[in-house]
Amino acid sequence: MTDSLLNAIFTVVDFVFDLSNAIDNTKRLSRQATGSDKIIDVPPDPKPLPPAAQRALAEADERERARERAAQAASGTDQAS
Repeated sequence: MTDSLLNAIFTVVDFVFDLSNAIDNTKRLSRQATGSDKIIDVPPDPKPLPPAAQRALAEADERERARERAAQAASGTDQAS
């Protein structure tokens, strides 16, 4: 009974060490392949907007500013009365 329990414990510990060794080897391999040990996500380069899209954004921004000015003017007249 004791021998089988010790055998099971040693088997689990051996598996954990093997797993740790495999992770370490993978990190070393990736470090050699990339030259860096940091894992980062590189975002794609942004594409410039076509002129029509730039005009549409500018028009939407202008409408938003006009709407905000109108809302401020309306709230200013409400507060004055």
